[in-house]
Amino acid sequence: MSTGIGWDTHRLVEGRPLILGGVRLEHDRGLAGHSDADVLTHAVIDAMLGAAGLGDIGGHYPDTDPRYEGIDSMHLLASTVTLLAEAALRVAHVDATVLMERPKLSPVRDEIRESLAAALELGLEHVNVKATRGEGMGFIGRAEGVAALAVVTVEPL
Repeated sequence: MSTGIGWDTHRLVEGRPLILGGVRLEHDRGLAGHSDADVLTHAVIDAMLGAAGLGDIGGHYPDTDPRYEGIDSMHLLASTVTLLAEAALRVAHVDATVLMERPKLSPVRDEIRESLAAALELGLEHVNVKATRGEGMGFIGRAEGVAALAVVTVEPL
């Protein structure tokens, strides 16, 4: 077994949807990015790649590649599951934290867990998602952006 860590941040802007873990949240702003800017899914992907020793998200899905412009990050997650399978690995467990001031994650936390678990072909008990606020400090506390941290454990197939 091996473990990887993933971290991602995106700015909040008007005119974009707020998507976390493949779930659209009701909010007046969304995340800026080349893809759908799903910061949580990006952190999970980076942690998966790190655990597998396969580089990082930017190396596999560069933001300079027009194929990934506006792409649903859940497609990137599915592609990463395939990359791990080709390396004879699978995800065993995910633990992630979303850092954002608002909206509250608790009303959609289970939906996010279900979305990620389905994409990763895991039981719900192996996908944990938490949230915390910036308490008014930094870009998170000022509600300028959202960050996510993920730890993923992979095991041989």
